[in-house]
Amino acid sequence: MALRPFLLTAGRVAGGSNGSGDPPLPLETQVVATAEGLAALDGLAFERQAIVAACRVPQSLAELAARLRLHLNVVRVIAGDLHSARQLAVYVPQANTAQDVSVLRRVIDGLRAVPDSRGLPRGNRPA
Repeated sequence: MALRPFLLTAGRVAGGSNGSGDPPLPLETQVVATAEGLAALDGLAFERQAIVAACRVPQSLAELAARLRLHLNVVRVIAGDLHSARQLAVYVPQANTAQDVSVLRRVIDGLRAVPDSRGLPRGNRPA
C-alpha cells in the first residue's frame, strides 16, 4: 500500500506554512549526504534513510525524486528536514545556473523519470 505524500511530510508542503518561511528548494538544488547523515543512516525512518543513502553521490532534487520514485515536494520537505538536522548538505544553484544547458537537461531528464500517479514514468505515457 502506498502512502499519500502528505502523510510522509506530516502535512507540510515545500515553501508552505511550515513555520520556516523559507521558499521551496529549487528542483536543480544539489544534495549530498554528510558524514553525520551517513553515521545516522541505520537510525533514520524509511524515506529519510533512502534519501541519505541515495545521496552518497551529489544529485539534484529532481534526480533524487525520480530515482526513489517519490513525489518531488516530499523530497523537498524531507531534504529540508535532513539539512536542518545536518544530515544532508544542500547546494542551491546561483541564478545563472538555470541558464546552463547541461543542468537544464539533467533536470528535464529527472522530471521525466518521476512517476505519475499510476507509477509510470512521465516520459513513457501511452499515446
